[in-house]
Amino acid sequence: MDRLRTLRTFICVAEQASFAEAGRRLGMSPTTVSRTIAALEANLGVQLLMRTTRSVRLTEEGALFLERCRSGLAEIDGAFDSVRGGRSTPRGTLTVTAPVMFGRLHVLPVVVELLRQHPELQVRLLLLDRVVRLVEEGIDVAVRIAELPDSSLHMLRVGQVRRVLSASPAYLAARGRPASLADLREHDVIWLEDEAGLHRGWGLEETRRTGGPARLSVNHMDAAIAAAVAGLGVVRTLSYQVAEDVAAGRLETILTDDAAPALPISLLFQSGRRDHPNVRAFIDAAKQHLQGVSL
Repeated sequence: MDRLRTLRTFICVAEQASFAEAGRRLGMSPTTVSRTIAALEANLGVQLLMRTTRSVRLTEEGALFLERCRSGLAEIDGAFDSVRGGRSTPRGTLTVTAPVMFGRLHVLPVVVELLRQHPELQVRLLLLDRVVRLVEEGIDVAVRIAELPDSSLHMLRVGQVRRVLSASPAYLAARGRPASLADLREHDVIWLEDEAGLHRGWGLEETRRTGGPARLSVNHMDAAIAAAVAGLGVVRTLSYQVAEDVAAGRLETILTDDAAPALPISLLFQSGRRDHPNVRAFIDAAKQHLQGVSL
């Protein structure tokens, strides 16, 4: 059994959820694909895929095996890339994920520059405000803004952002400028429902419990910032999210002496992939761009 060929076949079937589509992509007949997977399952002694007339899906063992296969093949591909890396240029598809607003403001410019420099490169930029599993979802590089736990993934810190509180000049003129976090009990605070955990450590949870219900609660940062610009209250964000509004005078930061610790901006990528020409090019461009941005 050609193990590498078999494992790549399994990965393709799992990703396409179809023997026929995997066969088309690999230049194999559906029968050959099916026999290859059956032989793999027999060799392992476990069922990796559940088959019906309408669908193909991973078993629990299959999902675990898929993640290890992707990681292992990434290491093997990385070994080849590291040897020929100095002679290779970025080409093919690079898949990058980042938080929605940060991606739009600071990752998209990196992608634009890469595409200008490397005509044979294609980029999938997935802007998602959720944690993405790199191996399972086929991601080459993930941009994360958070303190990250130890993992088998490689992490490269490229910057940091501050957590800030801000309000519009009109709101502050009407309600006064709070001098401490405790003063926020007397102010309208705009709460973001899906940001639990992002701003822990400011003592604002206690403020919310003792200060009564928020006049406005939303589930998207853009709406929270727009509400603050409109004068509806104090909003808590990351510094880059309100940088344009602060620079334009639409918002003013407050309580800067009580700021929570900064959060690192990190690039995550699979072990063995740093020397891949596509990944290396993105890392170099991201470092250069983020070093010149005030966050």
